[in-house]
Amino acid sequence: MRRGIAAAVLATAIAVSASACGSSGGSASGNTAASGPVTITWWDTSDATNEAPTYKALVAQFEQANPTIKVNYVSVPFADAQTKFTAAASAGKGAPDVLRSDVGWLAGFAQQGFLAPLDGTPAAAQKSSFEQQLIQQATYQGKLYGMPEVTDTLGLMYNKALFTKAGITAAPKTWDELKADAALVKQKDGVDGFAFNPASYYAMPFLYGEGTDMLDASSKKLEFNSAAAIKGMNTLKALVTAPGVSKLDTTPNGYTNIMDAFESGKVASIIQGPWETSNVFKGAAFADKANLGVAVVPAGSAGKAGAPIGGHNLVAYAGSDAAHQAASEKFIAFMTSAASQVTIATKNDTLPTRQDAYTSAVTSNPGIADFQAILSAGVPRQPVAHYSDLYGPFGTELTKMLSGQETVQQAMSNTTVQAQKLLPDYAAQ
Repeated sequence: MRRGIAAAVLATAIAVSASACGSSGGSASGNTAASGPVTITWWDTSDATNEAPTYKALVAQFEQANPTIKVNYVSVPFADAQTKFTAAASAGKGAPDVLRSDVGWLAGFAQQGFLAPLDGTPAAAQKSSFEQQLIQQATYQGKLYGMPEVTDTLGLMYNKALFTKAGITAAPKTWDELKADAALVKQKDGVDGFAFNPASYYAMPFLYGEGTDMLDASSKKLEFNSAAAIKGMNTLKALVTAPGVSKLDTTPNGYTNIMDAFESGKVASIIQGPWETSNVFKGAAFADKANLGVAVVPAGSAGKAGAPIGGHNLVAYAGSDAAHQAASEKFIAFMTSAASQVTIATKNDTLPTRQDAYTSAVTSNPGIADFQAILSAGVPRQPVAHYSDLYGPFGTELTKMLSGQETVQQAMSNTTVQAQKLLPDYAAQ
């Protein structure tokens, strides 16, 4: 599956089933505590073609193990799910009992009162087994609102053969080293050494590398205009115009073009996430899977290296009645169990969220094993509603600054203006 994270490029999936219009449990149906078998509705936002079959099979296993609970499985296109859930929950009609939620949606849903806390419930009984930065990311104002189902982060993917041919013996640890390596690859191999996807999500490591972020939740300040953020963007701008770096591709097919070039050996390195490893291994340059290298993204001048943590949580709708809430908690516990995560990882090539799910069967996939090794460098998103919405204005201005339409300072100032419309109580730097 090809995914452009910041753009939510998953607009082509099957339409929401008509049965999604009414949750079987919850305030929408007017049900109170039920006395017989309970049917809960689950909106699954995974890829309908490549990932959903695995989840459907797990639903069948859950129903077999829990004969008094039925699951109304509904595949909802990822690109539509946030808006649809918000509308249904706001209206108190049609919201699912359980939602597969992007990690970036959780704070906003929790702030609006759409989600039921999971602390102390069966859903969170094995909370200590999960990666703690993922639990942190599923927590809002001290309460746990989701259980991590799958996770991801960004790393530096590189072609080992091209690096070796150019005399490069280790992955670059700083952006300056990456610039030097890109020029060397171009000189020795005759192909570009690095290509950058000009989307805001992929620019986050350049902020983290200077010790900053889009905002500071503790002081309620936007950071786009900070000296550190400006420095990070200047570093990125210098990188994308450096010798040996591919010409910036801002066309609608830019993401696909970059991936095709990397998979065919026309580009030696990119910043990318584990969701692309299965596609990379299909490329001519990676017929031998061992040729793919994955390293922590390079560090900035502050000596820090990190990339955003992505993924999905399972969340429970606050409007469901007691019987449906209890069934939902059991379902979430099952779907995020170690056994279920092993199944998901081996079938869908995704990263588990708990250490005990990294079995030998899972880590035999080199893409998963390599990204597991760099997960600890991942940076959780700050628990602020509309945090992920900031990727929009940031991305618009990022393209302008990188293509020379605006200076970095102008673009970051414009981003700040737009960001304050989303977070009016946050001060500009």
